[in-house]
Amino acid sequence: VLAQGLAGEAPGRRAFGGRGRMFSSAWGPLARRASCAAAAGTVSVLVGRRRAPASAEGKPPVPPGCLMVGTGEYVTGFVDGGAAQSDKGTGVLGLVCLDLRSRGKIGRLGMCGTNGKKLPALRAHMQKVLGEVYEGIDPSIIETFPADGVVKRDAYKEAAADFKPGDLAIIFTPDDTHYDIAMACVEQGLHVMITKPPVKTLKAHLELVEAAKRKNVLCVAELHKRFDPIYLDARDRIRNLGPFSYYWAYMSQPKSQLETFKAWAGKSSDISYYLNSHHIDYHEWCLHGKARPIRVTAHSSTGVANKKLDGVETEDTITIVVDWKNFEDGSVGHGVYTSSWAAPKADVHSQQRWFYMGQQGEVTVDQAHRGYTVAQDGAPFASVNPLFWKPTPSGGKFSGQRTYGYISFEAVVDAVAEVNSGRKSVADFDGVIPTLGTIVGTTAILEAGRKSLDAGGKAFELVYDSDDRFAVPCGMRPAAI
Repeated sequence: VLAQGLAGEAPGRRAFGGRGRMFSSAWGPLARRASCAAAAGTVSVLVGRRRAPASAEGKPPVPPGCLMVGTGEYVTGFVDGGAAQSDKGTGVLGLVCLDLRSRGKIGRLGMCGTNGKKLPALRAHMQKVLGEVYEGIDPSIIETFPADGVVKRDAYKEAAADFKPGDLAIIFTPDDTHYDIAMACVEQGLHVMITKPPVKTLKAHLELVEAAKRKNVLCVAELHKRFDPIYLDARDRIRNLGPFSYYWAYMSQPKSQLETFKAWAGKSSDISYYLNSHHIDYHEWCLHGKARPIRVTAHSSTGVANKKLDGVETEDTITIVVDWKNFEDGSVGHGVYTSSWAAPKADVHSQQRWFYMGQQGEVTVDQAHRGYTVAQDGAPFASVNPLFWKPTPSGGKFSGQRTYGYISFEAVVDAVAEVNSGRKSVADFDGVIPTLGTIVGTTAILEAGRKSLDAGGKAFELVYDSDDRFAVPCGMRPAAI
């Protein structure tokens, strides 16, 4: 697949590092609304005729190509001209994809941004923190869009068209860009994975679900907490604690992150979309088929972010409160989800903890503190979590393959290979990985929370067109007083 990419080299690309490998200049080579039940995946998805597995034809399976859309902190660790001063200075996605390629699970590898002027410095950063650190990891093989020196806001269109149907696009860009990029990639026949929140409105979410069904491709959200062994075990226990009663979750990042997010913070998205999406999805996943959200209100605090962002009016901390109705006995529980980017620096980059109460038991998790601390000269005291991400090399090699930050991507790459081979259908992965059709409720809650804030805290009801326990919201309206 890499040789194919080289043979198809577009004019203007150049070798990187003098080794004749591709690191193309500028990040370049991702009707009627269906019923809510269909969006939830409870109705069979119509799929095209399956191809025979490559192995059955006597050919080795061809790994999918992968296009990373976005060049920021989570992808490369590159922020403001250098390594991010967080727990992601190496980036996550870029290193994961390079390792998956070294393992034969990904073929051609590309990355697309919007600003070709920063690419030389970005290349130097990736070579320094990846190529010179991990044996067998070579960032010079990444093809890039747009060309060096070129600023092109819609470079993703060129990049998506340069990949072939059946390849995978992974989108890590500001929230308000997800829909357009994902739709462009889906229309090109690419499978798509989108960072949380996948989109900001219920309407856009349902449109993406239907587009993915029409093109017979996977469309998945990156929700790595589902792969945390503690969260997974807690979810399995919660399923046996009777009807839901009460849940609260808190997640924060230090106010210094506002500098990292200043291009979009308070302009195109807010802290609730960015952080509350984690635990709202987790809670919804725990209650899937057991209870559904029916009413949403939101509250906020201000005073820090607007000063850090030079007068941009946005919230420091947002709390969303959701009423849930249990199917088993008709009782009502409530969840409280709080996110903030006004926290001080602490022993962890992100405080994360939650409490769940069912009618027959309770669970408490402090995700940020796993009983593992590190103190060293010249660095702040830290509570570290190598279950999520392990950038520290072992014997000169990357060894983070069993972290849940890695597995969440690998699971989707494996699913793409299964679908492309014909061994499984797109619908087979509903409930296995977080396909968009099965997480509609999370987007509905986040949008209703934003509407509540904009309406001064007014409550919004989620609307369903079916009493089926797996039906998903199809609309929302102001709640009657």
